[in-house]
Amino acid sequence: MAAPVVNAIARWSVLALAALFSAYHLILAVYSLDTPRSPVPVIVAMVLYAVATAVSLWPSSPTEMPLWIAVFNVVVSMAVTGLVLSQLDGSVTNGYATWPVAAVGTLLTITAVRRRAPFAWLGIAGLAVLIMVWANPLALTTTGWIGSSVWVAVAQALSRALGRATRDTSLFARAELDAAAWHATQEAQLTEGRYRLDNMNRVAGPMLHHIVDSGGSISAEDRRECLHLEGAIRDEIRGRRLLNEDVRTEVLAARRRGIEVTLLDDGGLDDLSDRARTRIHSRLADQISRSHADRLIVRTGVDSSTAAVTVVGLRGGDDPTAAVLGNGGDDAEVAEWLEIPK
Repeated sequence: MAAPVVNAIARWSVLALAALFSAYHLILAVYSLDTPRSPVPVIVAMVLYAVATAVSLWPSSPTEMPLWIAVFNVVVSMAVTGLVLSQLDGSVTNGYATWPVAAVGTLLTITAVRRRAPFAWLGIAGLAVLIMVWANPLALTTTGWIGSSVWVAVAQALSRALGRATRDTSLFARAELDAAAWHATQEAQLTEGRYRLDNMNRVAGPMLHHIVDSGGSISAEDRRECLHLEGAIRDEIRGRRLLNEDVRTEVLAARRRGIEVTLLDDGGLDDLSDRARTRIHSRLADQISRSHADRLIVRTGVDSSTAAVTVVGLRGGDDPTAAVLGNGGDDAEVAEWLEIPK
């Protein structure tokens, strides 16, 4: 079962239990309605208590009780207690007729659970004053005031413990997410590293074996081939999605023909479909195979551009840095130009 469902069931269970316990006090009030001198103030107190309880237990309310509800509960607690006790004789035992003491204790316990403990203790203190004014200090022990105070204290302790548990759970969850992200990063780096090593072994492995077999004595042609292979390895880093097997083959062939090829992938192909990339690779490989320029600069387009890839062929110019940046030097001229649409 998903965690939100479990939390919802637990929340509704607590609300239902609190509502039943609060309704029990109203049943006691009805049962002892013949004890007060007049039932009218008691009925008014019952209505006030029912309204305050309903507002405090409203299902859609946030966990922390709004300030106005906490103040309302304190006021209602004093009003309910005053209305009922004013109709009772404090010098005799009134039995269940003193139900407001336990009822107010329940209401203030709900207030404490919903993180408004100072208001709950204010209500408990006010309740003690009303009881002592109505009867005497000894009545605090016979009307249930001590039990109400204990319930508020327990509610405050539980609320703090749950608050700490919630914070700890959030910290653990955040730590788990961070650990998962770190693990994913490490896995991605490891996978990327393995891919790079495998690719380097595939591209440069035969030449490295040839160098070892020849004892390091290689010809000028082998040296040129090493430069071509170095460019191929660099393409894997800077070219990324510009490459497939056909493009790799044609780029290497172009370099062997003496063409300086620069591939720059700025992410313009990341959001395209596999079918679109296959079409672009086919056009690009064909263009490179037919090129007779001195330098080729292949670059992906920006997001706002309608071109997926731009191919520029230059002739002349002696500044390789400018070629990489797409300037080509002052004396270079554009011999070839192709925009492959997305």
